[in-house]
Amino acid sequence: MSKTFITLPQLTLKALFDYSTTHYGDLPTVQYAGESPVSYRQLADQVNMIQRLLRDYGIRQGDKVALFSENMPNWSAVYFAVTTMGAIIVPILPDFHSSEALHIAIHAECKAAFISQKLFETMLDETQPPALNLLVIIDTLKVLEKLSTPSAVDKVLKKSGERLSKAMDKLGKEPTEKKEPMIDEDDLAVIIYTSGTTGSSKGVMLTHKNLVFDATAAQKIVDIFPGDSFLSILPLAHTFECTVGMLIPILNGATIHYIKKPPTPTVLIKAMAQVRPDFMLSVPLVMEKIYKNKILPSFQKNFLIRTLYAIPFLRKRLNRIAGKKLIETFGGKIRFFGIGGAGISPSVERFLNEARFPYCIGYGLTETAPILAGTNPSQTKLGAIGPAVPGVELMLRDIDEEGHGVLWARGPNIMKGYYKNPEKTAEVFDEEGWFNTEDIGYFDKDGYFFMSGRAKNIIVGPAGENIYPEQIEATINMHPLVSDSLVYDDKGTLTARVFLDYDKLDEHFGYTRKSETKIHEKVNLLLEEVRSETNAKVSAFSRIRKVIEQREPFIKTPTKKIKRYLYTESASIK
Repeated sequence: MSKTFITLPQLTLKALFDYSTTHYGDLPTVQYAGESPVSYRQLADQVNMIQRLLRDYGIRQGDKVALFSENMPNWSAVYFAVTTMGAIIVPILPDFHSSEALHIAIHAECKAAFISQKLFETMLDETQPPALNLLVIIDTLKVLEKLSTPSAVDKVLKKSGERLSKAMDKLGKEPTEKKEPMIDEDDLAVIIYTSGTTGSSKGVMLTHKNLVFDATAAQKIVDIFPGDSFLSILPLAHTFECTVGMLIPILNGATIHYIKKPPTPTVLIKAMAQVRPDFMLSVPLVMEKIYKNKILPSFQKNFLIRTLYAIPFLRKRLNRIAGKKLIETFGGKIRFFGIGGAGISPSVERFLNEARFPYCIGYGLTETAPILAGTNPSQTKLGAIGPAVPGVELMLRDIDEEGHGVLWARGPNIMKGYYKNPEKTAEVFDEEGWFNTEDIGYFDKDGYFFMSGRAKNIIVGPAGENIYPEQIEATINMHPLVSDSLVYDDKGTLTARVFLDYDKLDEHFGYTRKSETKIHEKVNLLLEEVRSETNAKVSAFSRIRKVIEQREPFIKTPTKKIKRYLYTESASIK
């Protein structure tokens, strides 16, 4: 089937939404897995209703509206209602603490907020709510009075159903006067506050052109057809899922399925059987867990299979068999499994490649809306991300002897800047509009980008070598009893913090039958084993000198990156 390239009259979210709701009217657009869908036409009706509500409460073009919610069908309705009337949406990651969410709403000067019932209940103890014209429970679109004290909550909740009914009835019979907004491609559409692995969040300002350019450019990378199914498991408030998992499928007439529970293996397997997705996006952690906990143990269960799996030719055959089973687990139709947000373990990627699983690696940042480079599953290369997205320029600066340099980017998808932070904005742009990604990597002869690590994370070795901790961590994490790790320079000593898989340790060592002393001895021996095995697989200057047991799980961002700054030598957490 040939795919027609969609050309929009203008690179705005309104042009995208109008195109989709006109062309795909009765097709399903969003739904919970296993439940009734919302058609594109019904989504347009919802958007119009929400816009009338916003106007009734004084929200106008250029005003900011917060969106603090888990993934759900109404999320996209609110997103498009706000942005297609020329207002500015401020999505807040649901993993943020309620105090952080309030800080963001206040900093962004939001005049309205849509919040899920679950997250609303976590905010009842906050004593300084932002000054809002409108507060809405997004699950049911119930309008709440502005709350002055938490004690008002019960009274408000009792009245909210009655108020919603009256408000919707009024809006239905006496529609508020509506003027078509004049939206320019360079108008601000979204402010996304980054999760930040190195400290305080920054408000990334993305324009209509930033987002819609990325959505339309993706058509040159992969074919998506009306009626294709997406299974959404990453937070929509993150630009990766928002652009690739919402804007792109809606542009192309696909259906997006959400799940009501956290995506545990049991929940995911059930959802994949129901949805049978064609497309799915994930962070590396999901596939790494599947490989370490399900696939690899099947190749290690006895001496014969372990021996066969160590032979490259036979390993490929075994991985191919496992790949067919994995595709069936994903519903049997999966043809695009996009991985982004962090680097994937080389051994896991080798498995996916040899298993002929339809994966690809995407690369970008919140500041780039987000896609900068990538390819489709038929053109992946081991260890590579892919070439630049059509229309985007990439180049390296400060290139070292090995050809590794800092990646700079320029194109229609690059952010407008950081909200209320011109100093930080000036730091990341040069006078010609090039944006500093602060990522290190190199290009091969085909223009594929290979990422080495973050510039700010590089450790300089004793002879001036560049040590990329992410690459060492990927090696450490492949040990079957390691859950996670962090490599850093501790006063000249290359050190690894290792968080072990304690459930597996219980089975492996039989902790319940051993004294604390014996357990401590066993753990120390295991840490030394991890160090030795890792050092045998990395270059001489990247060998670890010391391994420390990390007793508690690492504190992470919503995209599952360790907040490295918390574990440096100056941090209070040790």
